[in-house]
Amino acid sequence: MSIEVLNESGVAVDENAIAELSRHVLDGMRVHPLAELSVLLVDEAAMAELHEKWMDEPGPTDVLSFPMDELRPGHMSGGADEDGESDPGLLGDVVLCPAVAERQAREAGHGTGDELELLCAHGILHLLGYDHAEPEEHREMFGLQAGLLTSWRKKRGG
Repeated sequence: MSIEVLNESGVAVDENAIAELSRHVLDGMRVHPLAELSVLLVDEAAMAELHEKWMDEPGPTDVLSFPMDELRPGHMSGGADEDGESDPGLLGDVVLCPAVAERQAREAGHGTGDELELLCAHGILHLLGYDHAEPEEHREMFGLQAGLLTSWRKKRGG
């Protein structure tokens, strides 16, 4: 699995933990082991620009997802080659804003690292086609997110 974490936020973040969590989520969702994911951490100005450009909403947000290939759980490949073997897919980009995550973490009563993990898992699930606009979708997505984070934290001994 190719997971690239780029921190352009100016905030110290445990990039290795973000990469490990991403791998855990993708493994848990049975994504092709050679799939590619990029996680970008940005400052509030960059996030506000992306949020306004792509969502037509003002100000910075906590997480944005930009899917590349059409991937779905259980069918996590970019397609098949001539032998019928599945190809790894390019999942896309998850963009996180640590400054927004820090404020949200304070309000929720947990650490910024925990909030970034939650947002990263949430963003990856969006890349995989999950949404939470409807109540049933919300239950499914947030249930998956909670399960993945619980298993991640148990794995890390926390």
